[in-house]
Amino acid sequence: MAEITAALVKELREKSGAGMMDCKKALSENNGDIEAAVDWLRKKGLAAAAKKAGRVAAEGLVGVAAGGNKGAMVEINAETDFVARNDQFQDFVRKTTDIAVASGGDAEKIKTAAYPGGGTVSEKLTNLIATIGENMSYRRSVGLSVGSGVVASYVHSATAPGLGKIGVLVALESTGDKEKLAALGKQLAMHVAAANPMSLSVAELDPAAIERERGVLAEQAKASGKPDNVIAKMVEGRLRKFYEDVVLLEQVFVVDGESRVSAVVERAGKEVGAPVKVTAFKRFALGEGIEKKVDDFAAEVAAQAGR
Repeated sequence: MAEITAALVKELREKSGAGMMDCKKALSENNGDIEAAVDWLRKKGLAAAAKKAGRVAAEGLVGVAAGGNKGAMVEINAETDFVARNDQFQDFVRKTTDIAVASGGDAEKIKTAAYPGGGTVSEKLTNLIATIGENMSYRRSVGLSVGSGVVASYVHSATAPGLGKIGVLVALESTGDKEKLAALGKQLAMHVAAANPMSLSVAELDPAAIERERGVLAEQAKASGKPDNVIAKMVEGRLRKFYEDVVLLEQVFVVDGESRVSAVVERAGKEVGAPVKVTAFKRFALGEGIEKKVDDFAAEVAAQAGR
């Protein structure tokens, strides 16, 4: 039996919103497995729909650049938000993002690429660490391109042009009017920033995510006491709602609040003069998935005071 620590209970409470004793019981029933405990709580009706509330803790910047039929994003992390406002750091992220566009977002190619003024991107980052005096890291990058069409971008919580805390790229295939296509792409990128879809289409959704959701929904439906054939229909109906929550083309467009994204894209074909297809999207949120050490300030002060 895994040890059920206070920290584990606290983490589950933050993820699920359930009470302390319920969280403790859920962890005990599931041998300390956080994700299994979340599902257990949901099946008991004690937690809201699961949302991975990974603690976003790393500082730094997401850089975004797009032009014509290609674009790229990079995430460069630093220890404090203070560095994100540093002109030298911003200049480095901006130039590295431009290099990422030319390199197709390939991290290894970007790190070894020539940096303006001499050396490589990696060498420049090392010099920047020495100059600013704070640890930094090149975390990730991605590139998108289309044969005919546009790659649009959006930066949320922008610190400077092309730099911020959330970056989005959306790739649109079409032979239609590029200016109108770019305007649509910008709106879709803003939607992705706000709605944070898990996949472009139902077909591209992770099968494991679907099965996990199906299992939770089945347990919830069984509590109704209805016959199995009715329960099966209930589960499929609720799965459709799940798709509307997490699949881009099934989501309600945040701009008008009523149309499905798929319908918006279809209608746009008439506006731009040719069919439009969303081929891909990418979303970077600064520090997502990185766990930051939470310092006990009182304990730190006490330690420094020699207590």
